[in-house]
Amino acid sequence: MSHGGLQPFVSPSHQADNRLLSPRVALRETPWLTAVADKTLDVLAGHAVLHRIPAGSMLFEQAETPTFAQILVAGSVELLGVRGNDETRIERVYPIDMLLPAAVLTRQPYLLRARVLDEAHLLMIQAEAFLHAVAQDHALCLAVLACQAVQFRRQVKQAKNVRLRSAEERVGCYLLRLHEGAPPGVPARLPLNKRQIAAELGMTRETFSRTLGAIARRGLRIDGDIVIVDDPVAAHTGFSLDPLIDGAEPIQPLATKGTEG
Repeated sequence: MSHGGLQPFVSPSHQADNRLLSPRVALRETPWLTAVADKTLDVLAGHAVLHRIPAGSMLFEQAETPTFAQILVAGSVELLGVRGNDETRIERVYPIDMLLPAAVLTRQPYLLRARVLDEAHLLMIQAEAFLHAVAQDHALCLAVLACQAVQFRRQVKQAKNVRLRSAEERVGCYLLRLHEGAPPGVPARLPLNKRQIAAELGMTRETFSRTLGAIARRGLRIDGDIVIVDDPVAAHTGFSLDPLIDGAEPIQPLATKGTEG
């Protein structure tokens, strides 16, 4: 699922290319599967395919029962809640993550619709084979549990961001995180268009535009798609980053007593 909602995980391009070679390579180079036995990865690869899916494609609808466990290897996917003709963005998912694994694990219908934003490469593992492997392999079970735990923590952080911060604070902290996350000497750029950012921050496009004018008085603005901090002191005073809301949530394999140290 989306990453604390604000900054995507970006992997080196050569690693991303390697993962697209075959299902087995994609599994081997998924960081949170490193503790899983080769035998288990071989079995999963034997029941998996890699798919390239163009932007705008629908991966699945809410209420569908999953037939595959899906790992996003490259690109991005948005998860949408739907009611009649209305839909609302719940999350944006970045690599390397699973798409709604809870539905697969419980054999229940998806609660959300999934649509590709940036051309996506998905590793699709037959659901029954995946469930059998999770039940048989302790390390895989822990890896999936770690994935679920991080997804839950990101959802809590997103809820806190939307419910505990004003629109100005949400936009200001979002832009400040982008600025501080950029490499030295490289300008921070908006990773999404303004409509998509507004949806990610729980507001309308119009509210987002009005808020940009307000936060400019605190030394933080956008020029095109570049984030500019005119007054760092004012920006940090007005928009205080909180690790319990803004901190990154990478998926890390869970350690057992036998693997610690």
